[in-house]
Amino acid sequence: MEVKLLFHTPLSLCVSAGRTCWQSQERGGCYPLPTDEIIQADREFLDRILNKHKHGSVAEHLTYNFAIDGISRACLQELARHRHASLSVKSSRYTLKELKSEENIESVAEKYLVMSGDERVDRSSIQALKNLQMLLLDGISNDLAKYAMPESYKTALAWSVNARALQNFLSLRSSKAALWEIRKLAFALFEALPEEHKFLFEGVMSSEK
Repeated sequence: MEVKLLFHTPLSLCVSAGRTCWQSQERGGCYPLPTDEIIQADREFLDRILNKHKHGSVAEHLTYNFAIDGISRACLQELARHRHASLSVKSSRYTLKELKSEENIESVAEKYLVMSGDERVDRSSIQALKNLQMLLLDGISNDLAKYAMPESYKTALAWSVNARALQNFLSLRSSKAALWEIRKLAFALFEALPEEHKFLFEGVMSSEK
């Protein structure tokens, strides 16, 4: 699994939105251009309104765009349950073309599948991958063959989310009760955030590794 942050809204824009609500512009810094380099008073202001008082509407002014590669279709389903986010998913037809030309599926299984660590589950996934390749070699179209793709099949996507929704996601999915793979994703998303932004999310992250 690889997670990269492609874009984020600078903190100064969130400060501006928040101080507009409280008519407290004179208490903050002056930012001619959008920036993450905000003064301590503004950092404390954001911490207070977003973390302590939970004014989530202000957090919606911060957005993040991530590139996520190598998660399973099962994990993608879990991710899609967080509806206050936008995702664009890699078409399966491109990897199906690659799969069709593979000569030894077992030797390249990890290229296509997320391994669970349970031998029985992983063996079943590899067998499903072999069955999928057989369908393709038998001339079944990609659009039909994809119905036989195992849930462990890898995919990639672009994921855009605002800070309010991301706080909710990290709170739920960093918990030990979450699916192991999406929990791994939650920690990877947090690590990909700019250092200047992490104080907005540290309080919602599970402390249990």
